[in-house]
Amino acid sequence: MARNNETDTSAINIIRQGTDIVGDITCKGDIRIDGKLKGTLNCDGKVVVGEGGLIEGTITCKNADISGSVKVSISVKELLTLKSTSNLVGDINTNKLQIEPGANFSGNCKMGAVVKGIESSNDRKGQEKTA
Repeated sequence: MARNNETDTSAINIIRQGTDIVGDITCKGDIRIDGKLKGTLNCDGKVVVGEGGLIEGTITCKNADISGSVKVSISVKELLTLKSTSNLVGDINTNKLQIEPGANFSGNCKMGAVVKGIESSNDRKGQEKTA
C-alpha cells in the first residue's frame, strides 16, 4: 500500500474501451490501453495495447505487448512483442523484438546493441589488406 508521498508502481493503469484521450500520459507502473490515445505515452513499466486499443503518437517504455493498432514512434528498453492481431505503423527502437505470425508492421526498426563478431565498414578502415 502506498503512503502519502509514495507511488504504488505495482498498480496497473487501465484505459478502457470507449475512452478517448488526447494528450500526454506519464506513469510509473504498467498501463493497459483498450481505448484510444492520441499523444505521448511515457511509462516506466510495461505497456499493453489490447485488440481494441489505438494509439497515435509516441510511446517510450520498458516493455510492450501490442495486440491493437498503433501509429507511433516507439522506443522500448527491453522487449517489444507484436501479437498476431497487431497493426503497427511507424518507427521501432528496441533491444529485443518478438513478432507473432499474422502481425502487421510497416516502418523502420532499430534493434539492440552491436552484435559480436560483425564488423562495420568503419571498423575495417585502415585494416584493408593488399595482395
